[in-house]
Amino acid sequence: MSDSEDDESRTEEATEKKILDALEQGKTPVSRDVAVASMFLAFLLCVSFVFQTVGPRLVLAMQLMLANVGQFSLANGADAFMQSRAVAEEVGRFLAPTLAIFMVAGLLAAAVQGAPRVVFKRIELDASRISPQQGLKRIFGLPGLVELLKAIVKIAVIGGGVVFSLTVDRDLIFDAMRMEPAQLPSLLLKLTIRLTSVVCIPVVLIALADLAWTKFKWRRDMRMSRQELKEEMKQSEGDPFVKARLRSLALERSRKRMMAQVPRATLVIANPTHYAIALRYSRSEGGAPLVVAKGKDLIALKIREIAEEHGVPVLERPELARAMYNQVEVDQMIPSEFYRPVAELIHFLTARGSASR
Repeated sequence: MSDSEDDESRTEEATEKKILDALEQGKTPVSRDVAVASMFLAFLLCVSFVFQTVGPRLVLAMQLMLANVGQFSLANGADAFMQSRAVAEEVGRFLAPTLAIFMVAGLLAAAVQGAPRVVFKRIELDASRISPQQGLKRIFGLPGLVELLKAIVKIAVIGGGVVFSLTVDRDLIFDAMRMEPAQLPSLLLKLTIRLTSVVCIPVVLIALADLAWTKFKWRRDMRMSRQELKEEMKQSEGDPFVKARLRSLALERSRKRMMAQVPRATLVIANPTHYAIALRYSRSEGGAPLVVAKGKDLIALKIREIAEEHGVPVLERPELARAMYNQVEVDQMIPSEFYRPVAELIHFLTARGSASR
């Protein structure tokens, strides 16, 4: 079967198991442009803040050292060590924040694209990586053509930004020829900041577009055929670990979706620490109050925390919270036996709101 026929048969979205297996093997969607954009932004931060604050101090220290080089005492190794230490401290004050900014930028670029993973399989010897046939296929195949088009677009966009910046600042560049040498560093720093700022805009936009394309392509490449789905179902039916892992993932995703609905709640009914029920009621939406979240123990405390952060009233009604917990379900309206007590609480909040105004 050819690659095109194989791709056409893959019409089903990848299962949780296949995605987990791919992540564990280090096959994650990674955009190189995100790393490039993070380095540009880090450089912009450095020239905008570090170079303007710490840079002049380093330049002044070097000037004083060179101006008074004849006064230095180098009678023994201790004197040479002290002088070297003084120079190293000044250079360190300049390099430390610069390296820290680039390091944080690199970590953020990696974190944006997925949680860091240690995958030893990625560093194992793979014959396909050094195969001339596979290399030519990557270069002259469709992926290579796509990368070529992306590179052309990047060069055109970034080159256009550079030309635009230099055109706008051409008078300032020509004036630099008549400036005093002492004024040139500040001028060069100013031009560098402006040029980097202009270049950063298309670089960041390209990185965002490439990240979206990379994730889309990864998802498309992860698609499965119906036969692959059947085979996976046969393999996983008897694997309790796989079942437990999938249930855990589904529960975690459901919990995240539930927590995201808490800020939309009208009120939270809580037992001080054990139970919490988040309800939403709006006359315009119609119907009875809707349960948007519920939880016990740690989840209940998290619901209360999110509600308090977003100004959602939390009313402590221990008996009502305990009674509702076992009888209400998330994304469903409350049963009729709770209409009256919940209506009284909503009326209480409405009256309190009117009194405060």
